[in-house]
Amino acid sequence: MKLVVQVRLLPTPEQAAALEATLHACNEAASWVSEVAFERGEFKNFALRRHTYDTVKSRWALGAQAAQHVIKKTCDAYTTLKANLKAGNLGRPGSTRYRRAAEKSIVFRPQGAQPYDDRMLSWQIPGRTVSIWTTGGRVKNVTFTASAEQLATLALYRKGESDLLERDGMWFLNATCEVPEAPLNTEPVDFLGIDLGIVNIATTSDGEILAGRELNRIRARERGLRAKLQKKNTPSAKRRPKKRRRKEARRAKDINHKIAKHVVAEAERTGRGIALEDLTGIRERVRLRKPQRATHSSWAFAQLGQFIAYKARKAGVPVVHVDPAYTSRTCAECGHIDKANRVSQAWFACRSCGFVDHADRNSSRNIRVRAWELWRSGAPSTAPAPLRTPRGGTGRKRSITASDARCASPSL
Repeated sequence: MKLVVQVRLLPTPEQAAALEATLHACNEAASWVSEVAFERGEFKNFALRRHTYDTVKSRWALGAQAAQHVIKKTCDAYTTLKANLKAGNLGRPGSTRYRRAAEKSIVFRPQGAQPYDDRMLSWQIPGRTVSIWTTGGRVKNVTFTASAEQLATLALYRKGESDLLERDGMWFLNATCEVPEAPLNTEPVDFLGIDLGIVNIATTSDGEILAGRELNRIRARERGLRAKLQKKNTPSAKRRPKKRRRKEARRAKDINHKIAKHVVAEAERTGRGIALEDLTGIRERVRLRKPQRATHSSWAFAQLGQFIAYKARKAGVPVVHVDPAYTSRTCAECGHIDKANRVSQAWFACRSCGFVDHADRNSSRNIRVRAWELWRSGAPSTAPAPLRTPRGGTGRKRSITASDARCASPSL
C-alpha cells in the first residue's frame, strides 16, 4: 500500500531562497498552462504539452523534467476538479460555488507543492541530506530531519515521486513509499464495534471510551479565542490567528491517529474485525441549531474512519461499514427499538426489558452485531483498496506521486 513519509528540510538561507524561487517559478508556469488549457479546452497531458512545453522551458527557465511535471500537475488538477464537480462536492450545477469553480481557470498558489522524480531529487538517507534541482542549479547537501522509523521506511520502501512544499516558512518533502501489507484475516472470531460521536469521539463494544472531552475543550477554547481576536481587530490580533492557524486541526489529527492505532492494535491482537458506521452525507441530512453548527462541522469522523481503514488494511484486519440507522435507539439485549430508549446523551434505558447501559456502548454493540451479520452473509472488507491510477494522456504508465498515496506517517 502507498503511504507518505513527510520529512522536514532544514535548508540554509541560500538554499531556502533557491527552493522558494523554484516553487514560485513552477507554480507561476502552472497557472499559465492552466489558462491555456482552459481557453483551448484541452486537458490531456500529451496534447497540452504540444502547446505549452517550449514556452514553459524558455520563459521560466525550467528543466525538461520540471516542465513536464508542471504540465502534468495542471492536467491532474483539472481531473480532480472535474471529479469534484461530478460528485457534487462543489455544490449543485448552477450554484454560485459551482460556477466559481467551473467558469474560470485554476490558479496555483506560489507555495503550492511541486512533484520531483529521481532525476531531479536524490536522497542520501544515511547522511540525512538530499540533492535537489532548482532553477538556479543543483543544490546539494540540503539537510532533513526524520525519526529512525521514517529513515528505515525511506530506505526500504521509497518508490516514485516526492513533493516539495513550503508551509508557514517551513520546508517539507513528502516521499511516497510502497509499504507491504499483511494478508487479510478472512476468518475473524468477532468484530469490534466502534461508535463515532462528538462528545465521545469513539466508543468500542468492549466499553472503552476514547478521547473526546480534551479535544472538545480545545476546540471550544480556540473558537472563543478567535472570536475575541476578531472583535479586538488590532494588528497584533490579526497576526496571532495566523500563527495559530492549523493548530487545532493538527491536534485533532494527532488524536485521531492515536485512536486509530489503538483500535487496530486491539482488533489485531484479539483476531477480530472492525465495525464502523457509514456516516456518508450526515452533514447534509442533519439540521442543527446555530450554537451546534460549529461543533458539528468540526467533527472529524471521516478522517478517523480513513485512519482506521488504512491502518487496518496494513495490519490485515477486515473492516465493515454498517448502516447506522437506529443504532442509538435499539436495545443491544432484546432488540427493542424506541426513541424513548435514549433517555439522555449519555444513558440508554430499554422501555421493554429494562436494560440500562452507556448510550454509546449500547450503539457500538449494535454496530458489532450488524457487522457480524454482514460478514457472515458474504460482505467484503471495506478497508480501502489501492487507489486507481487515472489514465494519462501519453498512454504511458503513470508514476506514483505523493499526492496519490495515503498522507500518514508509517509510525502511526
